[in-house]
Amino acid sequence: MSDLASVARSESSWFGQPRGLTILFLTEMWEIFSYYGMRALLVYYMTRQLMIGQEKASLIYGGYTASAYFTPIFGGMIADRWLGKSRAVILGGAVMALGQFLMAFPALLYWALATIALGNGLFLPSLPSQINDLYGPNDPRRGRAYNIYYVGINLGGFLAPLVCGTLGEFYGWHWGFTAAGVGMLLGLLIYIAGRPYLPERSRTLVKAPELVAPLRTRGAGRPLLLVLFGIGVSVTVFRGAYEQIGNTVALWTEAGIDRHTSLMTIPMTWFQSLNPLLVFLMTPLLLARWRRRAERGLEPSAVRKMVSGALIVALAYALLAGVSALAGSNRASWVWLILFFVVFTLGELHILPTGLGLFARLAPVGFAATTVAAWFLAIFTGSLTAGLVGTLWSRMRPFEFFGLLALLALTAAALLRAMEGATDRIEAEHAAGAGGTTPDHASH
Repeated sequence: MSDLASVARSESSWFGQPRGLTILFLTEMWEIFSYYGMRALLVYYMTRQLMIGQEKASLIYGGYTASAYFTPIFGGMIADRWLGKSRAVILGGAVMALGQFLMAFPALLYWALATIALGNGLFLPSLPSQINDLYGPNDPRRGRAYNIYYVGINLGGFLAPLVCGTLGEFYGWHWGFTAAGVGMLLGLLIYIAGRPYLPERSRTLVKAPELVAPLRTRGAGRPLLLVLFGIGVSVTVFRGAYEQIGNTVALWTEAGIDRHTSLMTIPMTWFQSLNPLLVFLMTPLLLARWRRRAERGLEPSAVRKMVSGALIVALAYALLAGVSALAGSNRASWVWLILFFVVFTLGELHILPTGLGLFARLAPVGFAATTVAAWFLAIFTGSLTAGLVGTLWSRMRPFEFFGLLALLALTAAALLRAMEGATDRIEAEHAAGAGGTTPDHASH
């Protein structure tokens, strides 16, 4: 590694963070553009083009999203033990791009979904696990890095429905899926070009010590595993409600929302851009608020933030339940849907990037990608749950269904609240072992 590259990596860029974070940010932005571009079309493509029934389409959707978050368990192990994180990102991204291009052919639907899921298994845990490599153990910027990275995720998610959704809805499904594949290739090119700005350990295979030893120094082994498991169960329940925005909420947008304005009829896929757009706009404000509270010693713990997030998402679904009940057989104004996304996104920002950062911070040495993959295992089980919950859409009235989703989010909040004390103790032990304060209280 040249001195020039070492100096470049140490320089600050966006939000006072290392340049390597910008590379990871842009890579993930285009990967998410690819993933969500295809996902914005998937339910509509199955029900309108392939004439698949709603219940079966919901199960396929849930099965696909679940598979995309199950394969990272094995992909994380492969990255940690054999490939290294950098090679896993490149290989996984190439396989995902192939799958996106296969989506342009109706007869290859299942093969395409399987290919994307396999590539995602290598890519997904290997990219965010490189964030920690950019910082020292007591660098106060590390916690905020995950919220900034989450902006990249949602910037790609914002662009995806506008580009891929518009192409697929108005010009042909194959054009939307092809655009998603091109996005994945752009992300790969950015990552390869930016590798000099990433730490050496991200680009080489780091052999882990014996598993028991790092667990003893990073949370006393069994208590750490129990905490991660408990949070994973809570997130599983939460995502049973959260994942409906790309499934049943999208169907309600088509059937239950009046999308007409004085200028145009709003395309149904455009509403899926609201969530990532709001993440992009609201994250700097939320980070500034947490930073001010941290300066006064009042910042909530990671789990307390996650509890607040689940409660806010429950409020968002309760709003939809009330709106759909009042609308009855009529269509509700699109303004209510925008308000839903504002509340929903505020809750999401409290729980999802915070949970990812928590798992990454507590990862044992040499098992970064594997531990991050455990976070995605919770997304896998949550996506399966969401697919099963989504089958109830055609059997329930909209206000009943949205009320059920609010109840699921409330249940997740209660489970997370029960985990707060144990998680705070584990974080304190971890910080004491690193010789610093708890990352969540020292940052944001």
